[in-house]
Amino acid sequence: MNTLWRPAVCLFCALSVSTGLVYPLMATGLAKLLFSYEASGSLVERDGKVVGSALIGQNYTDPKFFWGRPSATGGWPNNGALSGGSNQGPLNPALVEAVQARVAALKSADPTQQAAIPLDLVTASGSGLDPHISPAAAHYQATRVARLRGIDLDALDRLIVKHTLKRQWGFLGEPRVNVLALNLALEAR
Repeated sequence: MNTLWRPAVCLFCALSVSTGLVYPLMATGLAKLLFSYEASGSLVERDGKVVGSALIGQNYTDPKFFWGRPSATGGWPNNGALSGGSNQGPLNPALVEAVQARVAALKSADPTQQAAIPLDLVTASGSGLDPHISPAAAHYQATRVARLRGIDLDALDRLIVKHTLKRQWGFLGEPRVNVLALNLALEAR
């Protein structure tokens, strides 16, 4: 029995060090070396100050800005530590109430807007952290933002088109607009 303990303990220690220390440090080092921006959280800076991440939605509520998808995270909106959907089905009364409240907020912010509200403005993504909205959702909000900022609607539409990301590799996903990038461009005008 004693002859089995020594190899087992040595193997346990060797595997613990290699998989618990060496591999994570090596993977982190390679990520920092090869993909520095992404490995650092895709942080967006403005005037030397971090203003957000390109990968996590921001909670814009001022009508002068474009609003992102609703957040389904707990504690506070777009809480990266509590990523996850609400897991509420379409017949869940809590989801129906939340969507109705979001529709009311959008209509209250722009009572003259008569177009159909894009679904991504009233429902959260699977992670609850999505930083993107559809181009339709951005164009839906453009009249409100243009009116409140005193900007020409055509100029704002061109800004939306400029910040619309194409499908990844030309065939994956849908075109999308990063709300943080769009709002930062809006502020820079």
